[in-house]
Amino acid sequence: MPFYIRGAGGGDQLAVLGDSGGNSIRTWSIDQGTETLLASAASHGLTVTLGHWLGHERHGFSYNNLDQVTQQIERVRRDVLKYRGNSAVLLWALGNEMEGYEAGDNPAIWTHIETLAAMVKLLDPHHPTMTVIGELGGRRVEAIHKLCPSIDIIGINTYGGATSLAKRYRELGGAKPFVATEFGPFGPWEVQQDKLGLKHEASSTAKAAAYSNSYRALRAEQEFCLGSYAFLWGHKMEFTKTWFGTFLPTGERLAPVDVLQKLWSGNSPTNVCPRIQRLTINRALPLKPGLTIRASLRASDPDGDQLSVRWELAAEADEVLGGDFQANPPDYSDSIRDGNRSSASIRVPARGGRYRLYVFVSDGQGGAATANLPLLVEGPTGPVVASKVELPFVLYGDEITEAPFAASGWMGATDSIAMDEHCEENPRFGQKCLRVEYRKMMDWGGAVWQNPPHDWGALPGGYDLSDAKELSFWVRGAVGGERVKFGFGIIKEDMRFYDTARYEEEYVLNNQWQHIRMPLTGHDLSRIKSGFMWFVGGQGMPVTFFLDEIRYE
Repeated sequence: MPFYIRGAGGGDQLAVLGDSGGNSIRTWSIDQGTETLLASAASHGLTVTLGHWLGHERHGFSYNNLDQVTQQIERVRRDVLKYRGNSAVLLWALGNEMEGYEAGDNPAIWTHIETLAAMVKLLDPHHPTMTVIGELGGRRVEAIHKLCPSIDIIGINTYGGATSLAKRYRELGGAKPFVATEFGPFGPWEVQQDKLGLKHEASSTAKAAAYSNSYRALRAEQEFCLGSYAFLWGHKMEFTKTWFGTFLPTGERLAPVDVLQKLWSGNSPTNVCPRIQRLTINRALPLKPGLTIRASLRASDPDGDQLSVRWELAAEADEVLGGDFQANPPDYSDSIRDGNRSSASIRVPARGGRYRLYVFVSDGQGGAATANLPLLVEGPTGPVVASKVELPFVLYGDEITEAPFAASGWMGATDSIAMDEHCEENPRFGQKCLRVEYRKMMDWGGAVWQNPPHDWGALPGGYDLSDAKELSFWVRGAVGGERVKFGFGIIKEDMRFYDTARYEEEYVLNNQWQHIRMPLTGHDLSRIKSGFMWFVGGQGMPVTFFLDEIRYE
C-alpha cells in the first residue's frame, strides 16, 4: 500500500505528532542534532524527509561559483553516506526555495539540483529524491521537468494557494508526483494591508479552519499528491510571535493541532483547545502617545475548563524573506495594567510607530489559544530601544538552536567567500565549528553577523549588550600565519539605526585553537546590530580559518 504523508515541519513535540495520527516530519537541514532527531522520530513511529540546505543567492551563494558549488556537492555526499542506512529516512529533500522569489528560471540552479539528485540516487537508490520550491510562480515547474530528470518528487511550499495547488500544477504541465512540503494559514506576504498600512493576523481559532481547508483539498488530489507537511509543528518568530506556530513556547498546543488530529486519525482530542471569539480595543487608530486604552477579549472553552489569560505588547517586527531568522522585537508589556481574563488596560507607548498587542489563553489542560491586534501610535519614532539580553549571549555554538545574529552581511569579493557552519573538522567544542574560506589571492572579503539579517542600518533591531564585559571566541588557522581582523559594530551614525559602538583588531592565527577575548569596558553597547565580523585582505594565497563559541560575556 502506498505511503501517504500525514506530516508536519519541525522536530518539536514528536510524541504529540505520533499520538495525533501523524506519520512523518520534515527537516530543512542536517546538523549536529540530526542523529538524535532521527532516533526520536523512529521511537514515535515517524519517518523523516531529511532536508539538505542549499545556498541562497540572496545570502551570497552563487551557483556559478565553482568553489561554492563543489563544497555543497561534497557536503550533500557526506550527509547521504552518513544517513542513508537510517531506518527513519523517508526521502531526501534537496534545498528549500533556493531558486529565490522571482522567476525561478536560473538554469545554473536546476543543473546543480540535477547533479545532486543524480549523485544521491547513485549513493542511495532506496530513497526518492525531491527538491522544494516556493509555490509555482515563474518557470519553476518547467525547469525541473526539463532539467532535473533525476528528481522524483517536487516539494511545493504553499499557503494561501494550497486549495488550488493541484489544479494550477496541472495547468503548468506538472507530471511528477508532488508533496505540499509546507502548508498553513495565509502568509504575511499574502495578507493585504489595511488603510493604515497594518496587517491583521487570524486568531489560532480561525487558523484551524485554514489548515483544515488546505489539507482536505490536498488529500482530494489522487493522481499527483503524495501527502503534505503542516507548518510549523512548534513555534517561531516570523513577522509576529504566533503567525505560523501550532504550539506556544510553553509547549501548549493550539487549535490547528486539534483539527489536524481529527483529519489524520479521525478522532478528536479528549480535551480541545480554548476558542477566541473576539479581541478589540476601545479606541480608533492611530493612537495618541501616553493615552490609556482598554482591550476586551471574548474567549471560551468547549470543555468548561477554567481559563487563564496573559497579555503582551511588543514593537511590530518587519517582514522577512523566506523564513529567515528574526529576533523577538522589543517588549513593552510593562505598559499593560489590570490584565485579566476579559480585558486589559494599556498605556500607549510614548514613542510613535507600530506595535502589536498579544493575548494568550490557556485551559490548564495543555491547550491554548492566541490572537493579536496591530496598533499604530502617532508621533515621531524617536530612538529605538534594543532588547536587553542575559549573559552569556551566544552568537555561535553547539548549544543554541536559533542564532541571534545572522552571518548575512557578506562584503568585498563575495564570490571568493565560503562558510560552513556545520564543519566537523576538529571543532574546539562539541561536534561542529565554523569553517571560513577566502579563496582570492588579492583584494579583500568579509562577513558581518547582522540583526536583522541583510540590514545595514535601515531597520530597527540589534541587542542591548550593556552588561557584557568581553567578546569572546575561539579561532585557529588552517596552516598558521593567517592575518584576520575581527570585531563588532560596522553601522555608522549616518544611518538611522546604527551600532552604538565599533571595534576591530587584526590577529595572526596559529594552527591550534586560541582564545580571543576583546574587552568591552568603555563601549556603549546599548544597541549592537552587527554582533561580530571578520575581514581578510589578500595575502597572496587563499586563507582558511575556523571559529567556535562566539559569545558576549
